Amino acid sequence: MRVIIIFIIFLGLVAGCASKPPKQQQNICSIFEQKSSWYRIVNKSEEKWGAPIHVQMAIMRQESAFQNRIKPERTKLLGIIPWKRKSSSLGYTQAVDATWDWYREENNKPLASRVNFADAADFTGWYINKTYTINNVSKNDAYNQYLAYHEGHGGFKNKTYKSKDWLIDVANQVKSRANNYQNQLQDCESKFQKKFFGIF
Repeated sequence: MRVIIIFIIFLGLVAGCASKPPKQQQNICSIFEQKSSWYRIVNKSEEKWGAPIHVQMAIMRQESAFQNRIKPERTKLLGIIPWKRKSSSLGYTQAVDATWDWYREENNKPLASRVNFADAADFTGWYINKTYTINNVSKNDAYNQYLAYHEGHGGFKNKTYKSKDWLIDVANQVKSRANNYQNQLQDCESKFQKKFFGIF
């Protein structure tokens, strides 16, 4: 019994460590070195949805800083009492309940979780593909992909972002980070591809 308890505690510690965000988030090579399974996961999403790795990662970095259980801050009742959260967004993708339910239903994934990186990457690839299909935005266009991601496909079509200067600034940051990730990946991707294909 004692051994079982120790084993359960050990598994809990391992799971806790596995969910910690990478430390060097400005460099995609460092991210994949810290998170050994992440390249394989986002590569799989790219193959499935045609969503470039650097665009997927730039969007998730902006949304959650790769924190898997992050939620929006609570509003304050009477200015002091913690109240409801600003939205139902959660996890790596910060997808709200309705959008996540749409993804799960369309892909027949009832158990998909926003706190699981594999599910989050698949969702991000799926959403990028949806934006391409619905709004005709190139999957390589991190700037407009992020605007559609944030505003929703209807909001993007209606150009609701035009009245939000702060969001334009954020979209430019996502574009810049995606470009940096793309350039960095050119120097190190072959290393992760070799690991992925089991050469070493």
